Formats: sequence, structure tokens, C-alpha cells
Amino acid sequence: MVTLSPSEDSVTPRQILLVTGLSGAGKSSILRILEDLGHEVIDNPPLGMLDDIVARADRPIAIGVDSRTRGFDASAVLEALARLRVNPHLHAELIYAAAEEATLLRRYTATRRRHPLAPHGSVKEGIEEEIALTARLRGSADLVIDTSDLSAPELRRLVEARFGAWLTGPDEGLTVILMSFAYPSGLPREADMVFDARFLRNPHYDPVLAPMTGLDQAVVDYVRADADYEPFLAQIQAMLKLVLPRFVREGKKYATIAIGCSGGRHRSVTLVEALARRLTEEGVRRAEEDEERCLAAGDWPIAVAHRELARLGVGGTSGGWRWAREPTDGISDAHESGAGDAPSIDRASGEASPSAGADVASRHDESATASAERLTSGSRRASSEADALRCITQGNA
Repeated sequence: MVTLSPSEDSVTPRQILLVTGLSGAGKSSILRILEDLGHEVIDNPPLGMLDDIVARADRPIAIGVDSRTRGFDASAVLEALARLRVNPHLHAELIYAAAEEATLLRRYTATRRRHPLAPHGSVKEGIEEEIALTARLRGSADLVIDTSDLSAPELRRLVEARFGAWLTGPDEGLTVILMSFAYPSGLPREADMVFDARFLRNPHYDPVLAPMTGLDQAVVDYVRADADYEPFLAQIQAMLKLVLPRFVREGKKYATIAIGCSGGRHRSVTLVEALARRLTEEGVRRAEEDEERCLAAGDWPIAVAHRELARLGVGGTSGGWRWAREPTDGISDAHESGAGDAPSIDRASGEASPSAGADVASRHDESATASAERLTSGSRRASSEADALRCITQGNA
């Protein structure tokens, strides 16, 4: 058990981040970004030393844990995380870095490195073994970052949006994160506001729509046909119009708005996508009317995250994080300029920075067939681990 001195009773809980994931998925890059944000970074310490490391530290910590860690075991990592979360002086979270198998194979081919779990076998065998070994960690992660199509600057922006602060002053100091989730998997620990969409009619009970997600138009049309859908969405938007400007005045650097349903795949995803569009459009209209910038709801950077889709690998990169409204040019320039700002390739450890790709925001329009195939695949992976079953909770959405 980690103990802290009595003098820390009134201090804001210290941030403890365990960063894990697949080799080659960008874990080292994420750790470097967190180090730039002021975290003390320790990569691959023995699991038995985690409590002692946390107890001795006096600032936020990011700890890298993966298959190379001495004594690595998914259950041991989750037990260590549970011990940290018991302490009210700590705010502990688990980050999982993922990428598609084809992307990992391409990165290993480019770096000519051996996979740590297959030093004498094929890279593909090592990747498959590591996916199985870390399945429970992906299913329990507070944040899954799929780097398959993320460029280095995009990865930096996503990590900074969640764990850092923008550097360009109070008017651009707030980043809004819209997140869908499943109630049976637990409330998002980082949520500032939570809305319950379980009263809307459920596409899960339609056999044609059940394998799809809220990223598919057929599901969107079904959910929107509920008479209470539009009033509910409008009320959420009105509440954010009231609350977000107050968050700015209080100096908050990010606000996480979570919408949940039974499975986190249909209704909550549909609402988050619609809310992202509305906030973005409202910000544009207000800017055109020359109203005060810091009070324009939606005129801040807006990120979209679908927690359950990311855990199951459904929906491509858009199943994880993407920008609905990117930071302003000034913010982007501030983060992308200067030596060491962009994550580089860690050739020594085999960690490659994410490859540049198409705009992440444009990749969410998957066909119903593709979504169904990936959902089935994700469900098979989850079923191999009992704890991961809570990601889908009997398939209800």
C-alpha cells in the first residue's frame, strides 16, 4: 500500500499513469510526450517496485510497463493499479498503446528489429502472442490510443489534450473531450459530466443493426427516430453552452463530457458524434458573428473518443481518438516547433513513431459490413479473457 505524508491531505491527487501496450505501437513516444509535459518517466521497472517508486516521487509519474518488464503479468499489473487507486491522494490511470497488426509488421520491417516475444521466431508470432498476453490490459484501460494512422504531431496533440495543458493562454486553454462508454464497464474516471442515454430505444434488439455501431448510418437513423433523441441532444448542448464558459473562467485545461449506454456501441456513439458536429458548427457560427471567443461553445479544440469501440478495436482509429475540431494554428505551431517536440523513433527499443496517414477525422465512415466483421473479431478476442467480457456486457448497446 502506498502511503503519503499527512501534509498532502489537502493537495490535489497526484497523477500516476501506467503506460502499456503492444511493442511498436508507440509506447515510448507516449512516454516522451508525458515527460515533456512534466511527468517523471520510468520505463520498465520491476512490477514489485511500483509501490515504492510512487511513494518516493513528489510529482506526476508515468511508468512504462510491457512484456519486457521483469515479472510481467497482466493480473499483476491490474493488481498494482488497484492498489494505487485505493489511495485517495493518487489518481491512477492505465493507458494502452495499440496498432493494427499490419501496421506493426510494417514498422518492424522498417526498423529490422526482432520482436521481444519472438527473438528466434517470426515477428507475426511475437505480435500475436503479445496481443493475447495484454488482452486484459486493453479491456481494462482508461484510455486506448490506436496509433495505426496517427502522425507524430497528431499523437502529441491527443496526449496533450488528455494529460497536458495548452500553452497559449487562458482563451485557448480548454480542450473538450466527448466520450462514449458502456455503463457496465464503469464510469470514465476522468469524466466531468455524465449523461445517460439508456432510455433511448436500443438498436441491439434489431438483428440487422446489432453488429453495427453508431458510426454506421443505419444505426444513426434508428437512434434519431426516437422521439426523445432530439430534445435530449438539444438539452445536452444547452447545458454545455452554460457550463463550458464557466470551466474556462475556473482555469480548467480540459473537460471530459461522457455519454453512456448499455454497451457503448450504438446510442452513446451516435450522440457523441452528433454532439461533436453541433459544437463545432456552433463555434463556427459564433466566430462569424464576432462574439467573444472564449464564450463560443465549440470554439475550442474538441476531441472525440469511443471507449468501448477502442477497447474492441472496432471502427479503426476513429474508434479511439480523433479531432472534431483541431487546435488553432497557433497552438499547433507552438507544439510542433522546437527541438524534441515531435516524438522520434526509438530504434534501440524497437518502438517506432506512428506513421503519417490520412486525416484521422475522415476515417470514421466505415461500411456496415466492415464494422460487423471487426466487431465479431473484437468479440472473439474479448471472449478469451473473462474480465474483457465487461467491454460488451452480453452484447447490449
